Amino acid sequence: MSTDNARKALARPTLAMLPRVSDGLSFLFVDICRVVQTDTGVCAEVETDAGAVHRVPIPTASLACVLLGPGTSITSPAMATFMRHNTTVVNCGAGGILNYGSFPAPNRTTKWIDRQARAYSDDQRRLEIATRMYQMRFGAEPPPGTSVERLRQLEGARMKALYRSLATKNRVKPFKRNYDPHDWDDQDPVNKALSAGNAALYGVVHSVLAHLGCHPALGFVHSGKQDAFVYDIADLYKAQTTVPLAFSLSRAENPEREARFRLRQDLKLYRLIPQIVRDVQALLSPDSPDEDRSEEEPPRSGGPWQVVDLWDPVAGAVAGGVNYAEYTADDGEP
Repeated sequence: MSTDNARKALARPTLAMLPRVSDGLSFLFVDICRVVQTDTGVCAEVETDAGAVHRVPIPTASLACVLLGPGTSITSPAMATFMRHNTTVVNCGAGGILNYGSFPAPNRTTKWIDRQARAYSDDQRRLEIATRMYQMRFGAEPPPGTSVERLRQLEGARMKALYRSLATKNRVKPFKRNYDPHDWDDQDPVNKALSAGNAALYGVVHSVLAHLGCHPALGFVHSGKQDAFVYDIADLYKAQTTVPLAFSLSRAENPEREARFRLRQDLKLYRLIPQIVRDVQALLSPDSPDEDRSEEEPPRSGGPWQVVDLWDPVAGAVAGGVNYAEYTADDGEP
């Protein structure tokens, strides 16, 4: 690889700072390089054909999440630096659209999984979140008192209407959604493209949930799968992304490959990341609209370090690292 080509490789979206989610919260995708720790910080290295090594500094202190794509290796010191800066590290597929595993920083806040678990374990709150998901997805409010069973019926009717509309627009014969991995080759191009596109969308959503610290198995509409919450959140965006794309590929020779390529090339799913973060936070904490401005809680007064919180059923979270023993006035003993 020539010097100019190496610089172009590092300048194009294969090493792209993705849109900022909020102050101090941003995502970075890296592929086909080596991530190392140097004397000055963490860098992405690319070696040219002539043997020269070009380095691009990675701003670890301002990164919320780094996505490591194919052809990427990372050294242990570089990983340790990401962990010290509370940066989530995700192993992903080409273009960042598949999720193979993640390494959340040990010091990240647990506030979002706390709220997710509380809402998941309360049937009334779970229904409220399922209802808000319907509103966010279709821009319509269901009738008061709508049950989760009725919500599923309303959702199914709207998706059937969307399929009919797109089938007519793209001159596709009557379409029925079908996903059978054991009969993949006999499926029509739209179903193949839709399955491939949805898999890509699930990967991006999974990466965002990993950064926020949410548990992918605690779904509010879906249940019984390790990725239930991933499916919940991904459903919010299918009508604008993967569904119309799939119908546009009804005559493609290799619709699943074309769907993945289009999503990577257009960075459509990347641009969803800020919206995904805001929507997850709004679902789990609807009464705190300003919480997305800062991902981390400010240090408590009295010291620069917040070690850990303690649970209190009345006061909520109280500061850890504090002796709460009450002393008597006469002898100073608890």
